[in-house]
Amino acid sequence: MKKETIFFAVVAMIIGVLVAVIVTNARKTDRNASSAPVSSAPAVNAGQQITMLEGIVVREPSNRNAWVQLGNAYFDSNQPMKSIDAYDKALAINVNDPNVLTDQGIMFRKLGWFAKAVSAFEQAYRVDSNHGQSLFNLGVVYRYDLQDFAKAKEAWERYLKINPSGPGADQVRAELNFINSQP
Repeated sequence: MKKETIFFAVVAMIIGVLVAVIVTNARKTDRNASSAPVSSAPAVNAGQQITMLEGIVVREPSNRNAWVQLGNAYFDSNQPMKSIDAYDKALAINVNDPNVLTDQGIMFRKLGWFAKAVSAFEQAYRVDSNHGQSLFNLGVVYRYDLQDFAKAKEAWERYLKINPSGPGADQVRAELNFINSQP
């Protein structure tokens, strides 16, 4: 059996257990709705997920999917340096992933490494000229971190060309209206 198949089977099993717990809790809540407040679904233990993924990448250092998932877990648990390192490992295996490049750019921005963030977002856009999220984030860095309204405007205008009505389009239009109203 392939190692990736085993990894995905483990992930599927974890998701299945979580769904079962949520469904079971929902049924208990329905039965006891008048006597007890609704409880929230259990949170996934990020520490256990990270530990599991760290074990996988130690055993399988060329497992790109595990590196990406580990980077995402670090991202979600607010560990930007570890996230950047994990994304570096994934990108060393395949540099042409605009989603990983964009997520890494967000972590660079979180650390205040704005030039690296810009570079990551631009690289993501070069890999996929329809990758709106990279342009959206590029505009954010230029507008809010570097105060370069002209470059923010350029990035967001490109964003609207590929994403005129999708998520974030109204926010981008509002930002462009603000930029255009400035002297």
